[in-house]
Amino acid sequence: MKLLYKPWSILFGVLGGLLASRVFTKVWDLLSKRPAPEPTERQASWKTVLPAAALEGAIYAGVKAATQRGGAQAFERATGVWPGTDSGA
Repeated sequence: MKLLYKPWSILFGVLGGLLASRVFTKVWDLLSKRPAPEPTERQASWKTVLPAAALEGAIYAGVKAATQRGGAQAFERATGVWPGTDSGA
């Protein structure tokens, strides 16, 4: 049954990535008038590149955890089987 979860996990990952990208863009727009810098932009300073990357990483990690957890719970409700490990913690 857990094998059936794999396609759903991939779908949740893609949707989570798209959502995280939109959330990051909205948050960055609130913080800066300029678009988020790419690390390879010559004009971008370390003082803007590193905080932008850290914020983006935090948002992606949070959204990924939320979508994976929600997907696992939805799978369990639908099938009665938890798709991940059951550590008992």
